[in-house]
Amino acid sequence: MQRQVSILLLSILLLFGGKISAQDPHFSQFFANPIYLNPAFAGTNVCPRIALNFRDQWPSLPGTYMTYSASYDQHFDVLNGGIGVLFFGDRAGQGTINTYSAHFMYSFRIKMSSKFEMRLALQAGWQQKSLAWDKLIFPDQIDPRYGGVFMTNEKTPEKLSSNIFDLGAGLVGYSEHIYFGFAAHHITNPNEGFVNEVVTRLPVRWTGHFGAYIDLKRKSKKERSFGDISISPNIIYQMQSSAYYLNTGFYLNFYPFTVGVWLRNNFVKGDPMDAVIVMVGLQYDFIRVAYSYDISLGKLANISGGAHEASVQFLLPCPEKIKRIKNLKCPSF
Repeated sequence: MQRQVSILLLSILLLFGGKISAQDPHFSQFFANPIYLNPAFAGTNVCPRIALNFRDQWPSLPGTYMTYSASYDQHFDVLNGGIGVLFFGDRAGQGTINTYSAHFMYSFRIKMSSKFEMRLALQAGWQQKSLAWDKLIFPDQIDPRYGGVFMTNEKTPEKLSSNIFDLGAGLVGYSEHIYFGFAAHHITNPNEGFVNEVVTRLPVRWTGHFGAYIDLKRKSKKERSFGDISISPNIIYQMQSSAYYLNTGFYLNFYPFTVGVWLRNNFVKGDPMDAVIVMVGLQYDFIRVAYSYDISLGKLANISGGAHEASVQFLLPCPEKIKRIKNLKCPSF
């Protein structure tokens, strides 16, 4: 029955798709998936970086939303900037709606002074969204006593998949202890609908973020060592169509361990607090791993089961000697 309810809700959303704007999945480990947050982060680690991310949203409704991504980015002297590649997948309603995308980005480095740098980025991508029509359950199929037993009278859409070209842009500015950025995804508002007569635009996702990195105890300026302590407070604001999110929190690093606590506010009247996010992470040599859990608040507290998220990063050595470039000191998770 729980499966039927979740798929029924998806069906209703599809029926009224012309009045509802789609929204992008989000990751709670913002900086463990940096180029998904902002394409201008491409190359800010200077040396090659590989990131793998997985998120299980609302696990109390099995298989409702599962999101995953894989990315690579690196700085190149010859380009005076960074290159990034991002692959993304999202599975909604137990595979009823599947989204896959691939994105390429370039961030141009601008050295403003000896202590401050900026990166301006452009992103281009391709997205495919597919619909498994046979998995949908509509209201006219449901018998009050026996469940879904009837045939539906709903007409199958002209197409069960859509392909779109997507564009984005971003900016990041950073010094030794302060960083900030802005990003805009889907700036062309592409049509991702399945019905030709109904235009379903993908709204722009706006992101603004600001943070600081403060060393409280450090034995060496050249490299981190066991027992080094730092704290990193951050604010991230995201807006897409009628969805607004303000994330405030901090990371506390006791090398090689990291813990983080965040509060997510969705600005919904009467139920503004969306979730508390708690995270633990570990860095060993060139590998970073982290796990986080979203504790749902408000009306979803006893229904959704929150969200589980895991990430793995590989920080590889530079393949050749490059110019001395300031890397961005921001959280890794």
